[in-house]
Amino acid sequence: MLSVEHVTKTYGSFTALEDISLTFTPGVYGLLSPNGAGKTTLIKMLTTLLFPTRGQILWEGEDIQALGAEYRGLLGYLPQQFGYYPNYTPRQFLRYAAALQCIPRREADGRIGQLLETVGLGDVADKKMKKFSGGMLQRVGIATAMLNDPQLLILDEPTAGLDPRERVRFRNLIHALSGERIVILSTHIVSDIETIAGQIIMFRDHRLYCCDSPAHICAQFQGQVFQLPAGTPLAPGQFLLSEGQGADGPVLRVLCETPPPMGRR
Repeated sequence: MLSVEHVTKTYGSFTALEDISLTFTPGVYGLLSPNGAGKTTLIKMLTTLLFPTRGQILWEGEDIQALGAEYRGLLGYLPQQFGYYPNYTPRQFLRYAAALQCIPRREADGRIGQLLETVGLGDVADKKMKKFSGGMLQRVGIATAMLNDPQLLILDEPTAGLDPRERVRFRNLIHALSGERIVILSTHIVSDIETIAGQIIMFRDHRLYCCDSPAHICAQFQGQVFQLPAGTPLAPGQFLLSEGQGADGPVLRVLCETPPPMGRR
């Protein structure tokens, strides 16, 4: 179990996160909020790249700072910017990553072959990555994060820049890998997590807004989402959710408690 207990992170006078308390157990968690709301700051603290200004983060009741390398050995992490060597093949790169983690060569080779098949790269395992698409590179990144069979897998904006087909493939892959581990997926794209995350964590104004199941979150706003013709001025109490295409042209999806005169559910 991973626990975040009253964590605050400040940079001088700027507060990136304030008094965050969360508990993670095995399953998929989606971190959902606008850019700049604090998702990446939390992830960097969970991966020990940053440390809280106040509060603590615990793994099975022990502070992750005190656990040090023992905690990091349980962790798999795919950062937002995934670095790789273009002239390496996936197999070569994973062997290199395994050596950095002190995984024995024989054990690593068996694990690498299995992972490359799991992420759908078995047929290009020995081709140079400089010719790979963004989606293929992200799958190499996931395989790298999974090398040590982590109990905690953290993915920071993993679908940024991917086309819709690759995003679907990615979601299916994460669902298959979740098993008995904790998976934390940071994104600002709702469709990335609405079908695979058991819990959605939202931040607003650098504080925790909610941590709940997608079904329960949606139920709270049942009957309060309406469509308006594009270009309709929003009245006080109406909040724009998204823009889309309706039967009669472009529409706005808005949240409001009182049905607008031109609105349709």
